Amino acid sequence: MKNKLGIIVLLSLMIISCNRIKEGAKHTVNKGGEAVGETATEFFEGVSEGVDKTLECEITLSPALVKRGLSLGKTSIENSPGGKNNQLILYIIFDHNFNDTLMARVYDKKGLEIGRTRLAVSGKANNAGYFDFIFDKRTYIEVRSKIVIESTSI
Repeated sequence: MKNKLGIIVLLSLMIISCNRIKEGAKHTVNKGGEAVGETATEFFEGVSEGVDKTLECEITLSPALVKRGLSLGKTSIENSPGGKNNQLILYIIFDHNFNDTLMARVYDKKGLEIGRTRLAVSGKANNAGYFDFIFDKRTYIEVRSKIVIESTSI
């Protein structure tokens, strides 16, 4: 009877020990996985930022528009229906009241003009908004393109 009780106690201790070892191993693996996940995320974020900086277009406002109180916030290049990379979205900030037609010209990385479009833009002082410049569907705004925004009335 003592042998059976001893065996039961011994088996119970082994099960508890195994459970503790299993939980410890699980905890260690989870911590290691967490570290790997954080490192991978940082790596891919870094790569993504590097690619974004490499592919960015240079977008500038003419000096005359800057004098008239315009500045740019976020910009993006998207696809318009039927086109590919032919829609320029600008977040324009107005320091003064503004009402004019703007022209956007796109130059490829060799400096050749590849597209232009016009858009009526108006805004009140201390306001801002998004404006979509849609180019011909054959215009493809390439990586590292240069885009110049200017007034058509000057």
